[in-house]
Amino acid sequence: MAVLGPTAAGKSDLSIALAETLGGEVVNADSMQLYRGMDIGTAKLTLAERRGVPHHVLDIWDVSQPAAVAEYQALARAAIDDILARGRVPLLVGGSGLYVQAVLEQFSFPGTSPSLRASLEAQLAAAGPAALHDRLRGLDPAAADSILPSNGRRIVRALEVIELTGKPFTASLPDSPRPFYDSVRIGVDRETTSLDARIARRVDLMWQQGLVGEVAGLLPHGLREGRTAGRALGYQQAIDQLDGVCGESEARERTTAATRRFVRRQRSWFRRDPSVHWLDGGAPDLVDSALRLVDLPVGAE
Repeated sequence: MAVLGPTAAGKSDLSIALAETLGGEVVNADSMQLYRGMDIGTAKLTLAERRGVPHHVLDIWDVSQPAAVAEYQALARAAIDDILARGRVPLLVGGSGLYVQAVLEQFSFPGTSPSLRASLEAQLAAAGPAALHDRLRGLDPAAADSILPSNGRRIVRALEVIELTGKPFTASLPDSPRPFYDSVRIGVDRETTSLDARIARRVDLMWQQGLVGEVAGLLPHGLREGRTAGRALGYQQAIDQLDGVCGESEARERTTAATRRFVRRQRSWFRRDPSVHWLDGGAPDLVDSALRLVDLPVGAE
């Protein structure tokens, strides 16, 4: 089973309720929760909030390490296979669309060229991610729409694949994916006004809980240099606040605005999948509705 959808829609609460009812364990599919020490800004559930439900594939990378979807795929599938072997129910939970797809579908990754990657990374360092994002938009608008302009690592990867294959980056994603696991996919979303308000509250809470202090503690471990972790929503803005580039109020506003833009990208990604059963994260019968879906034959509409 997968519980997916945009940030702040209510995936975590639903996943805990489902796991308690079904005898399940959670496998993380949030790319930023893979980083050790990045807890407040990623809304990582505390041990108390997990209510005894085991969670897997969390806190596996240092903040200086670039994300690697292929590595994540292997770890997540190993966790799912172990959960199944123990007679438990795995719940893949998160809002990182590529990570969800990489686990649930027959998904292989194009090759890489160290020399080409080094050249693109040098261009990224010299010109910045916005310039490379503009180049990507000219080559593959769909890929540009799905990748944040600040995410230099993913922009570089997309440009690398385009140059290596001579095809758009999105052509490397399966048009008619074949499932790797039989699964029920539950999408959690909310009406836009409601979700926008929840995002604003979440960002305020992040600062109240000490996000800036968390970021300050991670800087000596390479957060600023981290090509993935250092660009995470909230973390990049907190770094700017610590550097005096902006004040706290502006850092919060920038984080809220960037998160809302990111939600639009998440929706665009997940809504392409016709197998997802969408539920209202604010509905009082959310858990019961999700449990009814568990009884559906895989692939039923």
